[in-house]
Amino acid sequence: MPAGNVEERARPRSVQVRDELSHRIDRGLLPAGSRLPSEPALATELGVSRATLREALRALENEGLVRRMWGAGTFVADGRRVANSLDANFGVTDAIRAAGMEAGIEQARHWMEPATTSEAARLELQPGSDVLVVERVRTADGKPVVLSRDMLPGRLVAKQPHLADEMLKRSIYDVLERDLGIAIHHGVASFRPVRADVTVARRLNIPRGELLLAIWQVDFSDDGVPVLSSYEYHLADAFEFTVLRRGPGRRLS
Repeated sequence: MPAGNVEERARPRSVQVRDELSHRIDRGLLPAGSRLPSEPALATELGVSRATLREALRALENEGLVRRMWGAGTFVADGRRVANSLDANFGVTDAIRAAGMEAGIEQARHWMEPATTSEAARLELQPGSDVLVVERVRTADGKPVVLSRDMLPGRLVAKQPHLADEMLKRSIYDVLERDLGIAIHHGVASFRPVRADVTVARRLNIPRGELLLAIWQVDFSDDGVPVLSSYEYHLADAFEFTVLRRGPGRRLS
């Protein structure tokens, strides 16, 4: 028996299916945005069980090659992604431009509201204090990719209310530094995958239940004061995130 056949038999069937579908995507036989055949049809075509097919599809989804949407099917993901490093504090606009795409803003609005107890704790404010809320949909080459909701202490713009309008059009980091003289020293972020609810799906023009990466972050100024609390919902197939993982270092015996 040829060595290649032995190696093929030794690999799990789900891996073989994953490789076959990935090969079809790479060759353009399954173009970006196209819908894959139904699970029963695809399983029959590939000669595998639906459980094996689902395992292969999960692997492809984890790699960002396909999007699986509840009630709609499985679709080939858009090949262009925005690269970001999780160990660096980045602005969405800069990340999109660095990927060679045109950054845009849609559905932008701002308002003042009383801080909830949890939000006041994040920004070290008294509950009920005014916070400025800036909500925007960020686009890459015209495609919605991020829904962001940023909150700042209202006192920061109390004397310059026009800066709230500027934050709808420019990077908030840029407004903080250039107009308010506040440099961000660091941010503390949490990440987790979520499924789009009705509101988020409507704003991003995606089906309800699509996989997103949610990022919650608090940014601190040079003197350690929290000045920005952010909630962002990123399309999972639009971004490619990396993180620098350091070694354990030298240990003294």
